[in-house]
Amino acid sequence: MGFTDFLSDAGLTLLNNWVKTRSYIVGYTPSQADVKCFQQIKTPPAPEKYPYAWRWYNHILTFESEFDTLPGDPTKDHTAYGPESAELTLNPAKAPEKEEDDDEVDLFGSDEEEDQEAERLKAERLAEYNKKKASKVKPAAKSVVTMDVKPWDDETSMTELEANVRAIEKDGLVWGASKLVAVGFGIKKLQINLVVEDEKVSLDELQQQIEEDEDHVQSTDIAAMQKL
Repeated sequence: MGFTDFLSDAGLTLLNNWVKTRSYIVGYTPSQADVKCFQQIKTPPAPEKYPYAWRWYNHILTFESEFDTLPGDPTKDHTAYGPESAELTLNPAKAPEKEEDDDEVDLFGSDEEEDQEAERLKAERLAEYNKKKASKVKPAAKSVVTMDVKPWDDETSMTELEANVRAIEKDGLVWGASKLVAVGFGIKKLQINLVVEDEKVSLDELQQQIEEDEDHVQSTDIAAMQKL
């Protein structure tokens, strides 16, 4: 009863037939049943020989980081899942005669029904993918910037100038390392690195805010900028 192994041709054929019209081993969402069966497969099924098992395997692979949180009984073995009769799935010609109660049950269905089911599964998988993609938060676009801050003269306190620059706080702004660079006549400029989130911080506005320190700052320039 249920799956036996996923290493032999017979075992993989059984799995391939089982997921031909199913997205998951049990139900309509990924569960511990999928996890247990997935973990028994050491090598991905060959797509040309087991196309439905290959499709199922790669779909479940996308949930690998969530295996521990998926619903279901983690103590059950993979043999607890699958068809009640492996012989029926592997070799329909040897299936026992249907009882009277099963007269109206079509075990195999028509090609048209299979096509409709395949389209339904395709639409279901696409909807699941789009939902998962939409739920992922895209990382914010950031830039690494090197800014030059020039003082008025060699008598300007560079310690106070840098302190005033770093005192500026904004959401999406992180100040980095800095150094003093000689520009001539005993004057040194402050060269400071910063990381900004592009959608939150305007460099033009930041430069204007720094230049408002008229007692220390003559001007500012962007020396370098690179997207993260």
